[in-house]
Amino acid sequence: MKRNLVVVSAGLSQPSSTRLLADQLAAAVVAGREIDFDVTVIELRDLAHDIANHLLTGFPPAALKQALDAVAGADGLIAVTPIFTASYSGLFKSFFDVVDKDALVDKPVLIAATAGTARHSLALEHALRPMFAYLRAVVVPTAVFAATDDWGADSSDGYLQSRITRAAAELVAEVSRREPATVADPFALTVDFKDLL
Repeated sequence: MKRNLVVVSAGLSQPSSTRLLADQLAAAVVAGREIDFDVTVIELRDLAHDIANHLLTGFPPAALKQALDAVAGADGLIAVTPIFTASYSGLFKSFFDVVDKDALVDKPVLIAATAGTARHSLALEHALRPMFAYLRAVVVPTAVFAATDDWGADSSDGYLQSRITRAAAELVAEVSRREPATVADPFALTVDFKDLL
């Protein structure tokens, strides 16, 4: 049975180290697993105007609606943000502000972040993890942080790759423990029409 893996990347530049980390995490989740994943990548950079419009009007444009539906229907979620001023980016937070309040309940989430220096690594624990806990998601124990130095030649010790591998295994384990995600139709009749009469 196919399961849906949704990757949310809040990188602003192209190419982006945030997207690079998101792709490596998704590849580690999919690689050699007993679960067959359909992977959907959501680049928040492309949805920035739609997110702002939705915050102002309360109605998502089509592309944003598709992204929100993908998150709601995900069996597992990878969420990656750059760290700005010791926290997640505003674009990242704004996207999750417009996600339905119940869309992440009991949904396995792997959190990750990028920044120029390792001094920002605790932002995963003091900013991202509490936000997803508030949304009632199940955040896997291993969070993945990549500083600029982790992408260079001095990163040969494999520390980043070992965290990616461990976090991916934890996400797969959480997904495999759950039934496939279902999204309720908000317009579906929940009471038999005869009972309404």
